[in-house]
Amino acid sequence: MMTIKKRYNSCLLLSLSLVILASFWACNSPKKEKFDLNNLIKKEVKYASTFSIYEGEGFQVIEVKEPWPKADKSLIYVVGEDLSLVPENLEYQHYIELPLEKMVVTSTTHIPSLESLGELGKLVGFPRLDYISSKEARKLIHQEKIKELGQNESLNTEVLISLAPDLVVGFAVESSNKSLNTVEKTGVPVLYNSDWLERNPLGKAEWIKVFGILTGKEKQAFDIFNEIEKSYLSTKKIAEEAEYQPQVISGAMHNDRWYLPYGDSWQGKLLSDANANYIYDYTSGSGSIALAFEKVLEKGQEADYWIGPAQYTSLDQLLESNNYYQEFEAFQQKKVFGTAMVTGETGGVIYYEQGPNRPDLVLKDLVKILHPELLQEHQLIFFKVLK
Repeated sequence: MMTIKKRYNSCLLLSLSLVILASFWACNSPKKEKFDLNNLIKKEVKYASTFSIYEGEGFQVIEVKEPWPKADKSLIYVVGEDLSLVPENLEYQHYIELPLEKMVVTSTTHIPSLESLGELGKLVGFPRLDYISSKEARKLIHQEKIKELGQNESLNTEVLISLAPDLVVGFAVESSNKSLNTVEKTGVPVLYNSDWLERNPLGKAEWIKVFGILTGKEKQAFDIFNEIEKSYLSTKKIAEEAEYQPQVISGAMHNDRWYLPYGDSWQGKLLSDANANYIYDYTSGSGSIALAFEKVLEKGQEADYWIGPAQYTSLDQLLESNNYYQEFEAFQQKKVFGTAMVTGETGGVIYYEQGPNRPDLVLKDLVKILHPELLQEHQLIFFKVLK
C-alpha cells in the first residue's frame, strides 16, 4: 500500500515539474516578431501622403497612413485570393479577398475611380444617391441596382448589411464612425479612404491606384493615373508661359467669418500651378482659414479674380447675403467664377465628384480663366462665371 502511494506521489511531482518547465519555456521562448512591411516590394506612390502599397508573393498590402485627421496609427489591409499565402506574423485590419463581387462606397469622389476602371457594376449601395452625378451611375440607380443608404453620418446599416457587400469603402472625420463599426462587427471589411486629406491635387487623383488593387485592375489604374499626371504637368508648364500673374481671392462669408483655402491646400496648390497670385498662398494648415470680412477686403479688394465663392450661383445671390461684396473689384468687373452652377441630373455638384479625380481638368479650367490667351481651345468643365 505504501509503495503504491509513493509511486503516486512521485508521478504527481513529475507532472508538476513538467508543467512548471513547460510554463517556463512558454514565458521565456522568443515571441514572433511583427512582420516588417519593408520586406515587401513597395509600389510607386509619387504624390499621395496618406497611403502606401506593397506587394508580396500572392498578396498585396494597402497601408492607410492617415485614415482620419490626427490618427495615431496606420490601418493595414491585405488584399489577395489565398489567405494561406499571407505571413502569420503580418498584423492587419482586414483581409480583403478577391475577386470582389459587390461593393459599397460612401463618397462621390470614389465614383469616378470605379467608373474609369469599368467597375461601377459592382457598386450596390451609396448614401444620398442624389449627390451622384455620373451618368453611368445614374442609369444603375434608375434600374435600382444601387440602393439608398441614408445619411453618411448615420448609415442605414440594416439595408447595407442586407446587401451583403464584400467590401465597404468609407471615411471618418474622427477616429470613430459608429455606423462603420457596426458594419465591421458583422464581418464585412471596411477600408477607410482618406483621399480628402491629401493636400496635393495629384495625390488625391493617385487614390485610383488603391481602387485598382481592390478591383484587380492595377495596371489599368496606374496607366490612368500616369495620363492624368502627364496632362496636369503639361498644363502647369503652359501656365508658366503667362506674362502676367493675376491676383486671386477665394471663398466667401459663412455666418460672421470668411472661409477660404490655405495656401498649401489642394485648392491653393491648384491656383499656384495655374500661375495665380493667391493672396493667402503663404498660409499653411488643414481645413479652411476663417477671417473677418474686413481683413479679406483690405487684402483682396483689388484682386483680379474671385475663384470659388462657396455655394453662390449669381452675383445677386452674393449681394443678398452681403451687400459689401460689391466693394471687391473682381465683383465689379464680373470676374467671379464658381462651381455650384455645374450640376448633375439630381443637383449634385460635378466638381465635388470629378474634380479631385481629374485635377488636370480643373487646372485647365483655371488656366483658361486666369490666362485667357492660353488654352484657347479648352471649354470650361467645372467653372462658370457668375452672372
